[in-house]
Amino acid sequence: MRRRLTIALVAHDQRKADMVDWVIYNAEFLSHHHLVCTGTTGRLVKQALINKGFQPDVECKNSGPMGGDVEIAAMVVQKEIDLAVFLIDDLNPQPHEADIMMLLRQCRVHNVPIACNRYSADLMITSTLWDDETYVPTPPRYEKFDREKFNL
Repeated sequence: MRRRLTIALVAHDQRKADMVDWVIYNAEFLSHHHLVCTGTTGRLVKQALINKGFQPDVECKNSGPMGGDVEIAAMVVQKEIDLAVFLIDDLNPQPHEADIMMLLRQCRVHNVPIACNRYSADLMITSTLWDDETYVPTPPRYEKFDREKFNL
């Protein structure tokens, strides 16, 4: 991979162990990129990469409930995030649910790939499109769908 990516990593408390396992598994790849994380997740990610012998570039924002999800969403809007991995705890209610939905929405609106489980994260980071300098993602189109145009 020629391009250095900025990758957002976020994990709820019940998913932090999963995030650390994923980071360890992908340490070689992640060590070449700028990682932006919410509070505790960032500290865990940084320590996991250091333990693997890397000197990671990890930027820690606030914890999610204290505005970290919002800070990362702002980076998405400013086109500062290339990829997001957000391991969400879908089994327990989150007090900052609105912030979570806002971050997911901003990734969709601004065409930032976001993985919400390890499998999709692995698929995304191994995509050959990251190396294809001619590939330009098609921006989302928000327009009324005309059935007649497509002969439906």
